[in-house]
Amino acid sequence: MHTMSLSHAILTALLDEDLTGYALAKQFDVSLGFFWQASHQQIYRELKGLHLAGRVNVEEVPQHGKPDKRVYSLTTLGRDMLESWIVDSTRARGAKDELFIKLFNVGSVPVKQITLAIEQRKAEHTRKLELYRKIEMRNYTSPLTLPDRKKGVYLSLLAGIRQEQTALIWCDDALDLLTTVRSNPKVKG
Repeated sequence: MHTMSLSHAILTALLDEDLTGYALAKQFDVSLGFFWQASHQQIYRELKGLHLAGRVNVEEVPQHGKPDKRVYSLTTLGRDMLESWIVDSTRARGAKDELFIKLFNVGSVPVKQITLAIEQRKAEHTRKLELYRKIEMRNYTSPLTLPDRKKGVYLSLLAGIRQEQTALIWCDDALDLLTTVRSNPKVKG
């Protein structure tokens, strides 16, 4: 099984168009980054490795009064790597969320500390949902008429929307239940 890596995300971004490292990093900031986090430095380092491995080509494009820009394109070897990864089984990512460990302390710490953490999480999910909805309204008002490649992107966005909606429902359930917890637990000692 091939595990998901930054290389796969970069190769995916290069499927539709050749991009500079800067444009690729911007794509991570506004779309791919919702599902795979990477700093600009990590992206440039990975591009260098992909080029050395023959998975992307680099074309130096002269610019007047500025340094040359480097435009990256997918090679046949890169497409093969991506296709090999696509047909492999997909693993769900494991959850590592410190909030859920904090929940194991309900009843042992003042409930207000846990409630504040959940309220902060709810605000994060609200912001993400609003952003995903704006993207949906701007780019995906008619999903059935989208080109095939865009349907996959839309499905990823839809998964994000559903995850945020579910997370918000959970936050409300958690906040409701926590109102029944004593706020000043007795500490053993």
